[in-house]
Amino acid sequence: IIIAVMIGAKSKIKKAKKQRLTIQNVFNQMIRAMAKIIDKKDEYTRGHSFRVAIYSRKLALKIGYSIEMAEKIYNVALLHDIGKIFVPNDILHKPRDLSDDEYKTVKLHTSYGKEILQEIDSIPEIAYGAGYHHERYDGKGYPGQLKGENIPYVARIAAVADSFDAMTSKRVYRDSLPIDVVIEEIEKNKGTQFDPQIADAFLEIGRAHVWTPVTL
Repeated sequence: IIIAVMIGAKSKIKKAKKQRLTIQNVFNQMIRAMAKIIDKKDEYTRGHSFRVAIYSRKLALKIGYSIEMAEKIYNVALLHDIGKIFVPNDILHKPRDLSDDEYKTVKLHTSYGKEILQEIDSIPEIAYGAGYHHERYDGKGYPGQLKGENIPYVARIAAVADSFDAMTSKRVYRDSLPIDVVIEEIEKNKGTQFDPQIADAFLEIGRAHVWTPVTL
């Protein structure tokens, strides 16, 4: 009887594990589908969400996070710009400087993103990435002017990755910047715009000639 119970319990555990993996795979596929919707919003930033996710995962591993945590950060970064779905195309695609009101509209994408993703309360980090990736380490960012380590760690990682991709990608209003100029900008802004430890980890990878723009 004991052996039969043990065999039955082992079978149930195996089945439950398989079900969890299936659910996780479906969840990952849904996040990737959502990221494709986000990137199709703007021709000039197509692939941005996936590149930021790749950079964020690589940076997380460099900092010392586990593979499991790095994968979570990858998913968080995939949806960091989901709020831009609600920003009008004529503002996102504008080839000239934005007016003050237009810039305020663009900045709302962080609040929109947080509001949408906080419904996934089993993974609170996924809303933090969308809501706080434009906060600055010196407290001069938006939407909440959070400072230092009050900014969630996933948002501090995504902030560096997001800026790197923004600078190395061609935009409607400018060409991509040379990699050496981008690295110099990150160096110059560590401790002000970026968490200095995360920026240093990023720069260390760059010195090893690993940071090159991803082509999707």
